[in-house]
Amino acid sequence: MAQMSITLNGELRGVPSDSTIATLIDFLSLPEQRIAVEHNNKVVRRADWPVTNVNQSDRIEVVHFVGGG
Repeated sequence: MAQMSITLNGELRGVPSDSTIATLIDFLSLPEQRIAVEHNNKVVRRADWPVTNVNQSDRIEVVHFVGGG
């Protein structure tokens, strides 16, 4: 599997080169229902994850929602 480098939450990370946001979330084993994703400084709607390609040197920020009181 070919790899590319992206910046994920401020850290350089190798990921599969044919990734979309959806496949990246799966690759990282993240809980889809409790996160928000920013791709190159733009928030990506959950419905757009499967069609948003991730490219070499992209910047991805993943925010986890935490409940509490």
